[in-house]
Amino acid sequence: MERRELEYFLAIAESGSFTAAAQALHVAQPSLSHAIGALENKLGGKVFHRLPHGVALTTAGEALVEPARQVMRDLSTATDSVRRVLGLAAGRLDIVAQTTLAVDPLAELLGAFLRSHPKVAVRVSDPELGSDVTGSVRTGECELGMADSTVDAVGDLENIVLEGREIFAVLPAGSAPAERTRLGVAELAELDWVTTPEGTATREVIEHTVSAQGASPRVAVETAHQAMVVPLVLAGAGATLLPRSLARDAAERGAAVLPLRPRVIRRGVLFWRRGPLSPAAGEFVRLVMSRAGRGSADRRRG
Repeated sequence: MERRELEYFLAIAESGSFTAAAQALHVAQPSLSHAIGALENKLGGKVFHRLPHGVALTTAGEALVEPARQVMRDLSTATDSVRRVLGLAAGRLDIVAQTTLAVDPLAELLGAFLRSHPKVAVRVSDPELGSDVTGSVRTGECELGMADSTVDAVGDLENIVLEGREIFAVLPAGSAPAERTRLGVAELAELDWVTTPEGTATREVIEHTVSAQGASPRVAVETAHQAMVVPLVLAGAGATLLPRSLARDAAERGAAVLPLRPRVIRRGVLFWRRGPLSPAAGEFVRLVMSRAGRGSADRRRG
């Protein structure tokens, strides 16, 4: 099989049609059809069902997706390795992260990384569900993933536990007395909550913290949009729990922000598939390890 054939196959599989894939790849549709036909001849079977409006993967096509992604990534890694030695380019870094972790700590980590490696092209994907994050890494869609540490599905992936993030209560303006300097964790059971859906980082920290007091959180508003959470809190819909950087931004917009006592600390995980990393991903992992201050002793294997 040729690289071009696998590239075309993945583009069609991801877009759902020959037409959309041809437009995305900037190639003529007959060239695309010819390449897929050649691929199917080599494999001895069809990889797509041709439908009236698009295509669907056959069983053989579904079996090809993950190996094809890995082959493309391995080819990219090999190219990047040579280019780095020759000083021609610095490669590409693909990371998938839950939204809250993308804000903190990923944004700051990427800033530090790009100051040292300004030629690296970075792409960040942000499905909020932890299962979607791990799935993107397992299938080879993204090379690195970052998820909340409560996600227990990284057992077979190499990973690093990130530095802890302190969690703060974020309340509507005026809902806490001015002299109040902290909020007892036991008091959280009395609040109404604004949160994201089950399986998201924000929802998990609320459920975990409140349930530790023997109660279930009363959800006033559930929204799939993380960006809506703070505006809803400011509008008086309820409270939420956020890491320091997001809580600080909420305070600047007028929310009442209080530390919790006892403190609540959450840790994220950076993870990747076993095997060689691209030069850019390898450098990023080394940066994260050095920032964590734990060195290779903290590198965990599933």
